Amino acid sequence: MKPIAIFQHTHVGQPGAVVTVLNELGVPWVVVPVMDGAPIPEDPSSFSGLILMGGSMGVNDGLDWIDDEIRLVRKAREQEIPVSGHCLGSQVMSAAFGGKVERGPAMEIGWHKVDYAPVTETREWFGNGADEIFQWHGDAFELPEGAVRLASSSLYPNQAFVLDDRHLGMQFHLEMTPELVELYLQANGNMIDRELAKGAQAVNSRDEVASNLQKRTSAMHEMMRKAYARWAKGLK
Repeated sequence: MKPIAIFQHTHVGQPGAVVTVLNELGVPWVVVPVMDGAPIPEDPSSFSGLILMGGSMGVNDGLDWIDDEIRLVRKAREQEIPVSGHCLGSQVMSAAFGGKVERGPAMEIGWHKVDYAPVTETREWFGNGADEIFQWHGDAFELPEGAVRLASSSLYPNQAFVLDDRHLGMQFHLEMTPELVELYLQANGNMIDRELAKGAQAVNSRDEVASNLQKRTSAMHEMMRKAYARWAKGLK
């Protein structure tokens, strides 16, 4: 099998438990270190699938590599190569598939509940889901035409979608490990402080973000195993 290409956009935005799950599934993978200047491939056919990780930048920031990544995702869809996106990755997917990405109503940071859509696809991709999901984002995406909504929240009606029964976009961060959460806090904890000072309602305190991490991340990993086992069925 050709490897999965995992696109890492920032040093903090590591794939985390994604690689653990892919290893469990026996799926080979390589990391494309975009944060270190690695170019975006022009043709996705060297890979059996694409996974796009998160990042502090936005789809509308005018970065050349984001435009290149959008083009790559479009080509992957044309070639029926599965794509999965976490946070920024899901926004890139939405833009590539014809959706609009814009600033959301407020930041969501920390552990939050989502509402799982009462459709067959939700159970197929997420099983029973996880009670709490890790969020760290301020942009929102539209559902691309033909996509099925899998999850939503009060602030962000589009939290996850599947398109063509093979492309999975997720606004949230199922990949987080306890160590990765701590790294996020070390690198970006000042954002929490700023948002709380403004009275943000969907932002956890640093202590809450860092609490009960083993149980919380383990529940997400079970959800992610279900999602990637389903996703891997479409790999060539």
